[in-house]
Amino acid sequence: MKVFHCDHCDHLVFFESVMCVVCEHTLAYLPDLGVTGSLDQSRDGLWTSPLERARGKTYRLCQNYTEHAVCNWAVPADDPEPYCQSCRLTRVIPNLANPANKAAWYKLELAKRRLLYTLIALKLPLVSKADDPAGGLAFEFLADPEDPSLPRVLTGHADGLITVNLAEADDAERERRRTQMHEPYRTVLGHFRHEVGHHYWNVLIRDGGRLDSFRDVFGDERADYGAALQRHYADGAPSDWQNNFISAYATAHPWEDWAETWAHYLHMVDALETAVGCGISIRPRRADEPSLKPDTKVVSRTPSAFDAMIASWHPLTYVLNNLNRGLGQPDGYPFVISEKVIEKLRFVHDVTTAPQPAPKRTPPAAAVAVA
Repeated sequence: MKVFHCDHCDHLVFFESVMCVVCEHTLAYLPDLGVTGSLDQSRDGLWTSPLERARGKTYRLCQNYTEHAVCNWAVPADDPEPYCQSCRLTRVIPNLANPANKAAWYKLELAKRRLLYTLIALKLPLVSKADDPAGGLAFEFLADPEDPSLPRVLTGHADGLITVNLAEADDAERERRRTQMHEPYRTVLGHFRHEVGHHYWNVLIRDGGRLDSFRDVFGDERADYGAALQRHYADGAPSDWQNNFISAYATAHPWEDWAETWAHYLHMVDALETAVGCGISIRPRRADEPSLKPDTKVVSRTPSAFDAMIASWHPLTYVLNNLNRGLGQPDGYPFVISEKVIEKLRFVHDVTTAPQPAPKRTPPAAAVAVA
């Protein structure tokens, strides 16, 4: 995430901000400019930015910004859609008659906008199901039914549709599930990054002509998915799983290995861009301790940038974990990256930085829901 400032008073603002606390100008994220900036309202009700590169542009605030205060993105005034690029991907929201549902919906949209920020920065194909029902992306945010005898909502992905259980926005419930599942890490943003990885497996691997190279790195995804999950939940991960996988769940099936690795790559992209944007450097007193320079190469969208990313990642997470421990918090980065995992992360990097081929859409015989 980049560092943003108010365009009127130059005060520091954040990606999620809606008002400058100093000059009280309205703030909005402008996807066409890639900035969270301050706006001026004109007589016709539209908004303008004082930035030179926004000269001649006018905006509307996303309808979810003005009506529900769950969004802070703007929409170009000539765009006929009332919703921003992120909100228009959400096709089902929870019942807002329940105030708790609105608070949870806000948390889910917050995480989704950060996901979209990264996907846009990576220049990945981003098409909604409204525009492409077969190959597009959509989100549904659902609450469990009140009747305990009815099936619970499962967070997962099925052929471009990502469903998220509203309970994941409840910190206490998410922590309970994390403990129950013996997971070291479980966040709302992590769910979004994982599930969208399944979508991009369809787009970039299956339809992008990369199946053979994928199988060379992750294994053969044609193995029975349902049976693989049953084995995983019955037997758990192999005792030496950290030698080859980023998480225990990644051992379940090549699809899950890809989605877990993909999510981890997005974690790295966001955290490293934030570190560079903040000018973070680590200058230890001993030469054998982790050091870090604010190197812009780590956020370069080129294949050769991966080595710089990996070289910067260890010192950054070393400091992150030490800071967390000093605050009495668990490690912010509870992972170990092996050489095999680095190979998989490099594959993801190569796929995201390569020119995107024309899609060869070959829908599966039946949509498979993956968790």
